[in-house]
Amino acid sequence: MFLHLGENIVVPLKDVIGIFDYESTVYSNDTIQFLRMAEEDGFVERINNERPKSFIIAEVDNMSKIFLSPISSSTLSKRSEITYHK
Repeated sequence: MFLHLGENIVVPLKDVIGIFDYESTVYSNDTIQFLRMAEEDGFVERINNERPKSFIIAEVDNMSKIFLSPISSSTLSKRSEITYHK
């Protein structure tokens, strides 16, 4: 099964490590720093030029990759059929 991240980008669901809300990153300096460093190191792929609503960490070709997606994390989670237990 695959997860459509936006535009023409899909990743195998088994390779998805996490789906995160991009808007919540403004509240975490650690997350902002993590994304900045990952972008500097070439691990970030922006799906389009819209403001991202989510970021997805996946394993692609044995390397971690971060996708900035225009689709919300809740929509992506529903698409992936991932259920979270509290």
